[in-house]
Amino acid sequence: MLLNKMKSIAAALMLTAALSTSVIAQQLKVPAASPAQTIKQSFGLSEITIDYSRPSAKNRVVFGDVVPFGKVWRTGANSATKITFGDDVKVEGTEVKAGTYAIYSIPNKESWEIMLYKDLTLGGNVADYKMENEVLRFKVKTMAMSNKVETFTMGVADITATSANIELMWENTKVMFAVMTEIDSKIMKNIESSVVKDNRPYYQAASYYYDNNKDLKTALDWVNKAMVANPKAYWVVMLKAKIQLKLNDKKGAIETANLVIKMATEDKDDSYVKQAEKLIASAK
Repeated sequence: MLLNKMKSIAAALMLTAALSTSVIAQQLKVPAASPAQTIKQSFGLSEITIDYSRPSAKNRVVFGDVVPFGKVWRTGANSATKITFGDDVKVEGTEVKAGTYAIYSIPNKESWEIMLYKDLTLGGNVADYKMENEVLRFKVKTMAMSNKVETFTMGVADITATSANIELMWENTKVMFAVMTEIDSKIMKNIESSVVKDNRPYYQAASYYYDNNKDLKTALDWVNKAMVANPKAYWVVMLKAKIQLKLNDKKGAIETANLVIKMATEDKDDSYVKQAEKLIASAK
């Protein structure tokens, strides 16, 4: 009986040890060989988001060896690299609807083919790659980099209000492709509905008209209304001076800029004082 009891205790101890080992294994966390990264970049009136994994060279020759030339590559590691456009865009001049796409590529020494792919489940199983799932295919030239990039890197660069470049860099190779968005018609529509009808964001509307060489007389009318609504906002007054100067009303621009200097000096804002002084110098 004692022997049976000892066997039961031993079995219980073994079960406890096995369970403890299982729990430890489940809790163990180690660094990923190709860590994931998500990039979110404000662009136009929405965002560009890139989700990808980042393999490293680890003293290997990457392009032409680890990543063979002339074959479809997942453009990263692990699951498919994905790019999301929050609004309709043009990629290398071709219209692409808002949405999420996988990025596949065919690297070569002098150029790459890059494909936007609508099947997001393919992942690295490129043997099942189907051209009919391509939304877009285009070719870009490779660029040699003097500094080696150890870990595969993607990014959004050269950003303006309506354009940006998507960059891909690894080892000593860089490729990039252009993304463009159309915002003017959308902003004009928003201005029409929010300013003309709701009588609210006069400053923002006047700024857009000034920056994009729209109807400057309308912009002047709006900035005057913005000054009434925000009498202490010297940055609004500064915008009026800029609009006046662009309308070639140099005398009015100087008078308004002097008001900016007075208001900004009282608020100890040297940057606006300098802006106003620069405007006065250019108007004389």
